[in-house]
Amino acid sequence: QVHLVESGGGLVQTGGSLNLSCAASGSVNSIYYVGWFRQAPGKGREVVAAIAWINKNVYYGDFVHGRFTISRDNDKNTLSLQMDSLNPEDTAVYYCAAGIRPTTTLYSGDEWYDYWGKGIQVTVSS
Repeated sequence: QVHLVESGGGLVQTGGSLNLSCAASGSVNSIYYVGWFRQAPGKGREVVAAIAWINKNVYYGDFVHGRFTISRDNDKNTLSLQMDSLNPEDTAVYYCAAGIRPTTTLYSGDEWYDYWGKGIQVTVSS
């Protein structure tokens, strides 16, 4: 089992920045890749970014356009998402997720992820 806890969400104005963090515990050695997803009201869950746990493979959702940066710290078992140039369309609940299938190929579908945090609210005001 892998336990994930998100932090760092909140309210920010358009053009502002937030840094989300995710702390992983439990069977961390079983993780092969981690990612951030989001779900806005009335919409499906979509991938924001993903990163392999053991190499430099990175994937970003099409809407990111260079505004977000995903990173991880294997020593601290943490995952981060630096979000800049936020706009109201970024308002959503953001989820940290981890996958344990033995691959470093990053997939956008949430079905590839085995463990999920409870989510954290990010609200961008206009």
